Amino acid sequence: MNLLRTLLAATAVTLAFATASAQSIDNPYAQVLAAVRAGDTAKVKELVEQQGANINSRNRIGETLMMMAIKNGKADIANYLLDKGADPAIASTAQATPLMAAAFNGDLPMVDRLLDKGVDVHAADQQKKTAMVYAAAAGHAGVVQRLLRAGVDVNARYLNDLTALMWAAGQGHAAAVRALLETGADRALKDNRGKTAADMAAEAGHNAVAKLLGGV
Repeated sequence: MNLLRTLLAATAVTLAFATASAQSIDNPYAQVLAAVRAGDTAKVKELVEQQGANINSRNRIGETLMMMAIKNGKADIANYLLDKGADPAIASTAQATPLMAAAFNGDLPMVDRLLDKGVDVHAADQQKKTAMVYAAAAGHAGVVQRLLRAGVDVNARYLNDLTALMWAAGQGHAAAVRALLETGADRALKDNRGKTAADMAAEAGHNAVAKLLGGV
């Protein structure tokens, strides 16, 4: 398994879905966690507005209701929580943020909204990955472009001296590679092993991407 695949596996672990430890079915805390996991917007609203459930409740690995909703693709719940004043900056125990989850899912409207709320675009999780790393590794070109407009350095270095271009190239995401190149990504940069983005694409068998980068 090459370096990028190993690190991407760590990404999946960091953003893995967790089962909250329910305390009691009559407890608004346990109920609201269950309602978010089930994608039951009406129940979430009922619990928040009629039973006083905390909009910033967190599961056993520290993910907020908003983080859980974004990861599950439940934008209606995430937007409701934002409208009610939920804090979009709270990170999980692994330091993953709602912005990272939205970036990994390619949810551009949610990325837009979170950035408009002033969340830190440069925040990093325990694996030193930022929202840009998540977006580039998953190949979400639109999110990559939005994060660049929000002030991310296109040639920023992450763990092992990897750049966003290397992440996108190593996973074979041509659209994200193009978006980064068009914004000034330096294809000549090397990671701590001396590998360029083209090298990583070629090693992973993504020959079209390697050619795009001036490799094979």
